[in-house]
Amino acid sequence: MKSLFYLSVRVCLTAQAAAQTFTSCNPLNTTNCPVDIALGTNHTYDFVTYEAGDTWNNTAGALDYGPSGAEFSINTRGDAPTITTNYYIFGGEVEVWMKAAPGQGVVSSIVLQSDDLDEVDWELIGGNNTHVQSNYFGKGNITSYDRAIWHPIDKPQEEFHNYTIRWTKETIEWFLDGASLRVLKYEEANGGKNFPQSPMFVRIGIWAGGDKNNDEYTVEWAGGETDYNKIPYTMSVKSVRVTDFSRGSEYSYGDMTGSWESIKIKPGNSTIAEELNAPPPMTASQRWDKLSPGAKIGVGSAVGVTCVALVALAAFYCVRQRKAGKKERAFADQQFEKETTELMAYRQRMAKGGFAVSSMKV
Repeated sequence: MKSLFYLSVRVCLTAQAAAQTFTSCNPLNTTNCPVDIALGTNHTYDFVTYEAGDTWNNTAGALDYGPSGAEFSINTRGDAPTITTNYYIFGGEVEVWMKAAPGQGVVSSIVLQSDDLDEVDWELIGGNNTHVQSNYFGKGNITSYDRAIWHPIDKPQEEFHNYTIRWTKETIEWFLDGASLRVLKYEEANGGKNFPQSPMFVRIGIWAGGDKNNDEYTVEWAGGETDYNKIPYTMSVKSVRVTDFSRGSEYSYGDMTGSWESIKIKPGNSTIAEELNAPPPMTASQRWDKLSPGAKIGVGSAVGVTCVALVALAAFYCVRQRKAGKKERAFADQQFEKETTELMAYRQRMAKGGFAVSSMKV
């Protein structure tokens, strides 16, 4: 019985480690939080053709784009490239075509999260090529450990799969490649108290849960310590479809309960919807393809002339530098010797306590 208790504690702490969430202003604690800008429509992002754009915030590492879409890569320790929508949905559906990152301890995640820490997740572990985890949290409550479920999946680090979350005020449903894997009813989440029910944004990213500086439970949950000698680790996202089941321009909390009924919807057209309906920015290659043959010739000629001018300028500079080189080199050597002498003197004074705090003038 004692060993079962400790096992329960470890699983509980592992679940806590998996909840990589925070909030800048929690409406459960104050009535002064800013309103949530609504999506108020639906939109599909094609990352094979276009970059994420201004409706996403990019943090902790830049994205690359290629034939596989948006590429989220850990290229060095500390990288955790993530994109977050700068709008919210209040009930809705999120569909992501993703190929998870390989690598022990590397976590690929799709998260819906609210300001008061409601959360719905898909998470994949780089060292696990047979299962994907679905999970949820209500109001940041991590006291129980029975919410995460692992579902069978085939080669998630080698093939693209469709990960979908459908969220209403009655149920949350997780779909994998169009097949329903799990349904959570409102009343099943601690009588509704832990059921995610406040406006949520979308966050997609990759992070090293197995970093050795993380606590042991996080590293264990992530499948072991991350080996940075094998970087890069890359997660690819082809497309994202976001649907907001509510219509309005913004969402706000009517009180500090965080309940579905307390959320206020401001009527009007969403500014995000207007921005999304604008033509997406073209990539450099697309802008080049749009040019006429004559324009391409003109650009090529201009580049050629510029290159010739730069070569000539470089040659002139080299000749001039040769003449002045001896004099400048002598001056540079003098400066180097002077700075080295000053540095050595400074170190000696530091070693002797010549710059003690009590003698410093402030």
